[in-house]
Amino acid sequence: MAERALTVDHTTVYRWVQYYAPELKKRLNCYKKRYSSRWHLDETYIRVKGEWKYLYRAIDEGGNTIDFYLSHRRNAKAAIRFLKKLIKNNPTCDVSVINTDKNPAYNQAIRELKQDGSLSKHVNHQQIKYRNNRLESDHGKLKRLINLTLVFNR
Repeated sequence: MAERALTVDHTTVYRWVQYYAPELKKRLNCYKKRYSSRWHLDETYIRVKGEWKYLYRAIDEGGNTIDFYLSHRRNAKAAIRFLKKLIKNNPTCDVSVINTDKNPAYNQAIRELKQDGSLSKHVNHQQIKYRNNRLESDHGKLKRLINLTLVFNR
């Protein structure tokens, strides 16, 4: 603004942001990437800055990463947080099937979210062992990439 010889107070800019940000979000929502209605969820154990953490990941049928979540624990509470984040960030996606491994935390989390009304009652939860192979192989690629970056940081 100073380049154009305009003096604007920082509070004015803040008010503009408060006023125009919701409208921009609403207008740009139509350009947001659409994901398929079948989601695959899984977690893996990775090292982040010297600490071991669980990386929860969700991909769609096409292998596109929908969302991820880092947690210290692998329990129902972490699974609920991950699923809530996933649903909040993808409100337009109408999920019909959620594929997970045999981790009982997902079963409990999906049941609780259905009771809360956060997740639709018609969502089918499948715990079939080989359906998550796509995500498991993707974890391998991710871990190889992480190990390569660790080599360069030494």
